[in-house]
Amino acid sequence: MKAIITGGTKGIGKAIGQLFLEKGVDIAINSRSQVDLEAVQSEFKGSFPEREILIKQTDVSKPEEVKAFGEFVKSHWDKIDILINNAGVYVMGQLLDEDEDVMVSQINTNLYSAVHMTRSILPVMLPQNAGTIINMCSIASLMSYPNSGSYTVSKFALHGYTKVLRDELKEKGIRVVAVMPGATWSAAWGDIDLPKDRLMAARDIALVCWNAVELSPSAVIEDIVIRPQLGDL
Repeated sequence: MKAIITGGTKGIGKAIGQLFLEKGVDIAINSRSQVDLEAVQSEFKGSFPEREILIKQTDVSKPEEVKAFGEFVKSHWDKIDILINNAGVYVMGQLLDEDEDVMVSQINTNLYSAVHMTRSILPVMLPQNAGTIINMCSIASLMSYPNSGSYTVSKFALHGYTKVLRDELKEKGIRVVAVMPGATWSAAWGDIDLPKDRLMAARDIALVCWNAVELSPSAVIEDIVIRPQLGDL
């Protein structure tokens, strides 16, 4: 199998790449940092020398770069089994106080990147009558969170997009899944002083993504909500 994972060098995206390689899947990942991409590619190649690992520097907030990444992958692969729209960004703030461009930036990164990536890859997936698209939504796709104004709006929109896409592709053999994690350890948390078990491990999210992929073609997990055992922060 072959999988695209956007935002694949850190946190959840990197954990998904690691697990999928363990399962025998070739991966294509992107990131804004070429240095990070090369470091992760080298790390993964050391553990999985037999697997193909494509990398391309991409700013997913820019449609032309997302489309270029799609073309890059398609130039190497004529089959794509899995697309995981994982790339995203969180900017703290309230709708009434944040700068005008904050919501535009959040929507471009958290919603439109998935839209453009999906549109780029569907011409490969549709003739296959098979495939899985996973959109990395959030607990903030279901409810408003304090100081997360534009982020919450963007993740609500991504969840809505996922639902519509699911409905339109269900007779095409392509599964569409919304994964909605709560607090998960990643670089975004910095040096926050919390016990290790207070947040979820990124690998937990990778495992539920794999579970969604390995179901029989007649089944789909439409929404996956996963939270820390002790609840949200």
